[in-house]
Amino acid sequence: MKRHFTIPGKVYIVGAGPGDRELLTLRAARLLRTADVVLHDDLISPDVLELVPPGARVQNVGKRCRRAVITQEEIANRLISYARQGLKVVRLKGGDPLIFGRAGEEMDALREAGIEFEIVPGVTAAFAAAAAAQIPLTDRRLASRLLFVTNHHSRQKDGSGWGDLATPDTTLVVYMPGDDASRHVAELLESGLAPETPCVLISRAGLAGQQTMRTTLSDMANLPKLPAPSLLILGEVAEAKNAPGHSANARAELPEKFRREFKRFFEIRLGESEDAVPSEQARASRIPPKD
Repeated sequence: MKRHFTIPGKVYIVGAGPGDRELLTLRAARLLRTADVVLHDDLISPDVLELVPPGARVQNVGKRCRRAVITQEEIANRLISYARQGLKVVRLKGGDPLIFGRAGEEMDALREAGIEFEIVPGVTAAFAAAAAAQIPLTDRRLASRLLFVTNHHSRQKDGSGWGDLATPDTTLVVYMPGDDASRHVAELLESGLAPETPCVLISRAGLAGQQTMRTTLSDMANLPKLPAPSLLILGEVAEAKNAPGHSANARAELPEKFRREFKRFFEIRLGESEDAVPSEQARASRIPPKD
């Protein structure tokens, strides 16, 4: 009697980035195009899922607002079951799978079951939100520390406050900030942060419908509820002068002689100057003198 053995498949825990398909890594895109099974989070954008081949099994195993359609244990069981059938399984997570993505629990289950797996990093929400709002998360003049925290905790862990971790030279990034802003404000003020500490709430960073709301710590509780996914950035780097819409201020800080030469340079490049070709003097003047 012949026995048929199935060669075990492999699980790829893949970061989908913030949602924009163009921010996927090349490896993530290749894996999606060749997957047999894709188990994805709830907020994965349709554009990203369009990369999956028509014959693949695609299942939404995500959670929204702490409501789980499927348990974490069942997700792990499906990953193991599909891999044991010899299939190429992609576990697709928003952002980067290793940052508040429960990848650790799934990795433990796969190791225990003897299933081979690989981690494919993605652009985490903090980087996408900061880029969308044009905020530097670190700045040697303002912030030498960067702290990622989440408002969500497992049921086995008490949600201890993180206000004592914030300092004036820290950029604090809150994933899934939730609706209880008043509690966060109280904790942060108790930790010693100034009421005028700048805050930015970014919703759907890099996607259609992106919204950015700017305020201060003392007024943070008055922010409206924005569509998920959202992310909160607090710290001096989030001050409005660094934000879109304030380019005029940044331009005014340039020395007057450089502003004149930059203006002339762009007039020539755009064909708006009366001179068809820049003079040698004009070309030389584009190079700022050494200090």
